[in-house]
Amino acid sequence: MTGGLTAAQIARCEDDGFVFPIDILTRDEAGTCHQLYRDALRLSAEHDQNLVNVKGHLVLKWIANLARDARILDAVESVLGPNILCWTTNFFVKEPGDRTFVSWHQDATYWGLGGQQICSAWLAFTPSNRESGCMRVIPGSHRKLVPHADTFDDRNLLSRGQEISVEVDEDNAVDIELEPGQMSLHHVQIVHGSDPNNSPLPRIGFVIRYISTEVEQTTGFRDSAMLVRGEDRFGHFDLETAPTSDFDPNALAHLNELREKRRQILYREVS
Repeated sequence: MTGGLTAAQIARCEDDGFVFPIDILTRDEAGTCHQLYRDALRLSAEHDQNLVNVKGHLVLKWIANLARDARILDAVESVLGPNILCWTTNFFVKEPGDRTFVSWHQDATYWGLGGQQICSAWLAFTPSNRESGCMRVIPGSHRKLVPHADTFDDRNLLSRGQEISVEVDEDNAVDIELEPGQMSLHHVQIVHGSDPNNSPLPRIGFVIRYISTEVEQTTGFRDSAMLVRGEDRFGHFDLETAPTSDFDPNALAHLNELREKRRQILYREVS
């Protein structure tokens, strides 16, 4: 590791449950990623848009390369240590005037992952600010889990529309405002959410869920992840492979299998 977080950034991540902004890409690189995302949506239309939005690193080389970018991994290693898996990748997209939102929630409540060595890297391809519906977090809320309920609201970007069942003190919320190319890291138990995009610009965030190789899937389902740094001495996950070409038929078929397994994990408590 040549770079990484400063001591102050690491302390903030431990105390508050998040840290930002972290400079990762240049604005030009972020712009290129934005265009690649748009191109990928167009090219994937004959298949399924979720081929890009969920675990796209298994079918698109540029997403796999970004998930393994040393600049990102150096920061993540400061938090998780040297042996790192990419559990999944997602895009959270809000077009101008889009009424979609993300309710207050904690990721740990439904991922089924055991352990604390889990973090999300949220990388902005476009401006992410209060007007465009940036992520908001409650400092220090990563120290304990609270009850959640499913809403299945169509406007909610979360899989189950899950939201916290207790009152959230929004007066303490911090807006994670990022310029294109900047990143935030947040703990798996941090309370976070976001409002609709009221700006004239799209808000596009690429989110990589990283875990230490020590983490286990506790639901009883066999899970998978991609080794992106170090070595895996535990074997808790089936190791995924990066694509050698975009939308390779074998990779597409494999992704569909993995998505079904992940769906079973995320919806395991839904009748």
